[in-house]
Amino acid sequence: MSPQPTRDPASDQSQGRLFILAAILFVSYLCVAISLPVTPLFVAGTLGLGNFWAGLGVGSAFLATILTRSFAGNFVDGGGAKPAVARGLALYIAGGLVSLATGLLPQLPWTAFCVLVLGRLLIGLGESLVGVGVIAWGIGIVGPQRSGKVLALVGAALYGAFAAGGPLGLLLLDAIGFAGTMAVGALLPALGLLAIRPMAGVAAHPGARRPPFRAVLGRIWLHGAVVSLQGIGFAAIGAFFSLHFVHESWPFAGLGLTAFGVGFVLVRFAFGHLPDRIGGLPVAMGSLAVEAVGQLLVWSAGDPALALAGAFLTGLGCSLVFPAMGREVVHLVEPHLRATALGAFAAFQDLAYGLTGPVAGLLADRAGYGSVFLLGGTAAAAGFLTALSMRRPRIAAGDRPVQ
Repeated sequence: MSPQPTRDPASDQSQGRLFILAAILFVSYLCVAISLPVTPLFVAGTLGLGNFWAGLGVGSAFLATILTRSFAGNFVDGGGAKPAVARGLALYIAGGLVSLATGLLPQLPWTAFCVLVLGRLLIGLGESLVGVGVIAWGIGIVGPQRSGKVLALVGAALYGAFAAGGPLGLLLLDAIGFAGTMAVGALLPALGLLAIRPMAGVAAHPGARRPPFRAVLGRIWLHGAVVSLQGIGFAAIGAFFSLHFVHESWPFAGLGLTAFGVGFVLVRFAFGHLPDRIGGLPVAMGSLAVEAVGQLLVWSAGDPALALAGAFLTGLGCSLVFPAMGREVVHLVEPHLRATALGAFAAFQDLAYGLTGPVAGLLADRAGYGSVFLLGGTAAAAGFLTALSMRRPRIAAGDRPVQ
């Protein structure tokens, strides 16, 4: 009988720390998730502003994240992942408290909207630090050879929060109003801030030579373009799915993000190992094809069941694109540039999230809510073609990491 392989206690401990970090991220990120379906309903309904402003209210947080990803990556590489996460969670709390004030000013719609945008900008800056910090922290715990797994687990925590946060946000809105919902959103990251205090951080790289940001960006922009095109479908679900259901007088408006999140998390847990095992590009291509089908199903749906099925398929398709392409990015740069590269890479996805809201809002005003999901399907198909164009033999000299 062959001897049984022994378990590595250090590896088990690292896995445990990674799962604890993901659980903290899940709880904290609920503050972002509960605000997604609530914000457009509050802006378009309670404040009486149009779909463009509703989309801008949602997208402003993502725009703030885009503009600060470079700062967050440099902060993590030079100052450490744990301090970055702690500051990001504190900004979540501040953004939730500022947004709370919006719910007290419904009689002053434009003042309320400006205060809301300020709160969303703080949340966006917090998201930049938390997102890059947690990924770098996780890779520091288990090593770059398992970067695909880290990215998959982090995404499962984020989109699991979206799945739970969508209906939770709408329930809270009905029960305690917009201000009360934002108060809950400020409490959750405070719990996360307390939870990370006893956790050990990972080494930073202060003083290491860093090339210009544009040099890093030049290596990863095609990978970023793929996740940007993928992100349009999720942004369409997050910002306009509930409004689409309300417009059609369909029930279960709050279940769009839930259906998306369930599909997303299922794939992450069942197939999150695939990018590390077979490579990022094949996984990304298959995922984008599924996402395109899901978005087109929402666009063409004549009843809520088909639309929810489309949201579920969109979640299945979106699930592995970010970790698949992110794994490729991790292996393109040196260790002291990983957070910077990942920050730039994630900014492309934020760009999709930030621009989709207002642009799709204008499209919805002119062509109806269904057209937003047609846009999402077309973007996913374009992402598939972009990934396909990258599957060519790499020139050895061009494969060297940025130093």
